[in-house]
Amino acid sequence: MKIGIVCYPTYGGSGVVATELGLAMAKEGHQVHFITYKRPARLISFQDNVYFHEVNAMDYPLFEYPPYETALASKMVDVVNYEKLDLLHVHYAIPHAAVAYMAKNILKQKGIDIPVITTLHGTDITLVGQDASFYPVVEFSINQSDGVTAVSEHLAIETLEKFKINKEIKVIYNFIDFNRFKKTDKNHFKKAIAPNGEKIIVHTSNFRKVKRVDDVIKTFEMIRNKIPSKLLLVGDGPERRHLEELCRALGLCDDIRFLGKQDAIEEILALADLFIIPSENESFGLAALEAMACEVPVISTDIGGLPEVNIDGVTGYLCALGDTKDMAEKAIYILSDEKVHDRFKLACKEQAERFDIKKILPQYEEYYASFL
Repeated sequence: MKIGIVCYPTYGGSGVVATELGLAMAKEGHQVHFITYKRPARLISFQDNVYFHEVNAMDYPLFEYPPYETALASKMVDVVNYEKLDLLHVHYAIPHAAVAYMAKNILKQKGIDIPVITTLHGTDITLVGQDASFYPVVEFSINQSDGVTAVSEHLAIETLEKFKINKEIKVIYNFIDFNRFKKTDKNHFKKAIAPNGEKIIVHTSNFRKVKRVDDVIKTFEMIRNKIPSKLLLVGDGPERRHLEELCRALGLCDDIRFLGKQDAIEEILALADLFIIPSENESFGLAALEAMACEVPVISTDIGGLPEVNIDGVTGYLCALGDTKDMAEKAIYILSDEKVHDRFKLACKEQAERFDIKKILPQYEEYYASFL
């Protein structure tokens, strides 16, 4: 198949999943064309069957905001037409599903009828899509898609509750590539960060309010009071300055490191003893799955799709939103006993194997084929 993938090229979950899916499809022999405004963050090296088409919006004094959607639609039409694509797969409904509808209709005028698959990732439905300025377009464009998938059962149900959708929504879970995310020996790095054998706790996100990274710091303070620990915060975003000020106010700067955005996140997870994800909105929890694949127990909220990934009392614990005291107590329980910790680590790997890309990829291939 010749597949066009439209996504955000950032470190966010939708862009990561779209890129990893495309790379995996290319390894299976499919020809994959990424269409976006810059090279996706995880598209970092040459690979056979992978092509990148950059979208450039015209800079003109009349435009206060460059008309990216129009430029994207034109680029999609161009790539489909000249590369003879079989299918378009757009990730994150806003604006990609609406733009795909426009491109599809332009192509019909040229005698080309191309199927469009839309994958819903989370905030395009639960947060941004609920805004009145987007709602009718999101609802319309989802219904105009030939196929619709969601990354968790929770997201599929919420989409049907929030919008009037006349399409079947197929759940195809996010996935993990065990060639990359697996437990490796990084003890030499671990000793550099935790020279006295401190436990290493990790959090990764885009540091937006919805991720509640301040809850990670508050939880860490209570853990550190009981168990010598270090906290690694991976990522960047609008909350970073506030988080740095919170660390200073709590006197935790010596034990917390802000690592910024990292490509080789698996090397950091290889050091971790525990992963914390206290989000107020997670439709799946890809960061948690990546940690679990590296045999790192997870403390998370019981929000959205997280319970479908993190099994309470088995791979870690689910806690109520904002209950940092409970999070800390559960974390201390896991970290205080090596046998308990080992039991959770083993369960994490077993649960993560359910989401192995080798099991998820055929589901996408079969779904694609049903529209061709």
